This record gives sequence, structure tokens and C-alpha cells, in this order.
Amino acid sequence: MSNTQPHLYTFPGKAELAENLRQYILKAETAALARHDTFRLAVSGGSLPVILAEALLGDSPASQFGKWDIFFADERAVPLDHADSNYYLLKEEFLNKIPTELGTPSVHPIAEKHANQDDDPKQLADLYQADLKRTFTGEGSDTLPAFDLILLGCGPDGHTCSLFPGHGLLNEKTAWVAAISDSPKPPPKRITLTLPVVAAAAQIAFVATGGGKKEIMRDIFDSEDGRGLPSALVNQAAGDKVSWFTDSPATEGVAYSRG
Repeated sequence: MSNTQPHLYTFPGKAELAENLRQYILKAETAALARHDTFRLAVSGGSLPVILAEALLGDSPASQFGKWDIFFADERAVPLDHADSNYYLLKEEFLNKIPTELGTPSVHPIAEKHANQDDDPKQLADLYQADLKRTFTGEGSDTLPAFDLILLGCGPDGHTCSLFPGHGLLNEKTAWVAAISDSPKPPPKRITLTLPVVAAAAQIAFVATGGGKKEIMRDIFDSEDGRGLPSALVNQAAGDKVSWFTDSPATEGVAYSRG
């Protein structure tokens, strides 16, 4: 557990949020390229790909997308062209809109031939973990992968990635990528990064918008009862490596200090 505290930033609207998220991502990209000439990040689904496009593909896009190495914080066990696929969502809302002259990111989707709701997702998780090991540490290493940035959403129940409140996967300490067959949100079969891998990232950013998030945001930041929620566990494990980008409706009534 970290002894430091996460940053909570609140903006009056989505345009201001997107601009500040843009500056944050560009700063993370610059630091990563200075370290190892690659920007390794993991992204989740939901509204995040749309917000990424708003943040980075505006009037003067500046990212060096050809040096991006993109993984998924979680993924559903469905074909890559399925509406429930996080890969499909990212491709349609963000990747396909990147101007050619800015380069093409390297993207790591799941192994599609094992992406079926009739199959055990364990093999899907194991194959994705093997891909992480090839990219970060080599096949024989147990050193946790250190993403330069992980971009996450927060569900109205406090879940993030495919880590859900009260689920046994919150206690996983060994696997980098875990399978889940009983997701409370459909589709039930998925894979997800585990909490130790999320917490090992150099930087972690949550994006939470809209009045529908205000109650769970109060639980995460102000309530002792919310300390066991997955998003709150990321806060506790990673401390000031975590930044929350929110709008005013999402943080209405939250007492936690901003900035």
C-alpha cells in the first residue's frame, strides 16, 4: 500500500477535461520515450476511447503514435469485430481516426481463436500474459510489467478493468492477467489485468464523468465503507501515481481535496 494520496482533478466540462488529459498524456509520453523510446500503455473500454479521440485528435494532434505500444486493461471473450470488444471500440472510436502522418500504434489484441463465450477464458488470459512477458520482461521473468501509463474508467459500482466489488480476483497476487467467468456485467467471460500489475504502472489515470458517478465517487474518496471497492484499492496501492480526471457533476458533494 502507498503512503501517498491520489490526485483528483475536476473540470467544469468535457472540453476542459479533454485538454487537461491531453497534456497529461503528452507528458507521460515524453517521459516514456526518454526512458526507452516506446510508450507502453494499457487502456480500458467504455467511454474512454471517445475521450481519447477528443483529447488527442483535435486541431493540432501531437503524439508520436508510431511509438505507442497499446495493450488492454481488460477485454471481453468475444471476436475482435464484436460490439462488446474493447479492441473494436478503440479501433472504431480512436485508432481509425489517427492521421496517417502521425504513425500507427502497435496494438495487442487478444487471441481471437480463443475469444468465445463458450470457452474457458483461462487460456485467453494465459496467452495475453505471455504477450506481456514477451514485451516487458522476457519469457522467464516474474518481474511485474511496468506500463508507462494505464488509462481506466470507473463503473457506477466502483469496478475498474474487469475487477468487480467483492470478487475473488481482487485477492490475486501472482497472475498478471486473470480470467473471469462470472462477470456481473455481460458478457460474463473476460480477462483483466490484476491489481498488482495496475499498481506497478508509472502512472495511472481514471476518467469519470457525469452525475451518475457522484455517489460512487463519494464512496471511493470520502467513505470508509468504500475502501474495498476496486477503484479505491488502486488509489491505496498506487497513491500519487494515480490521477482522476472528472467533471463537476461526477464530483458533486465529494469532500476530498482537489488537485
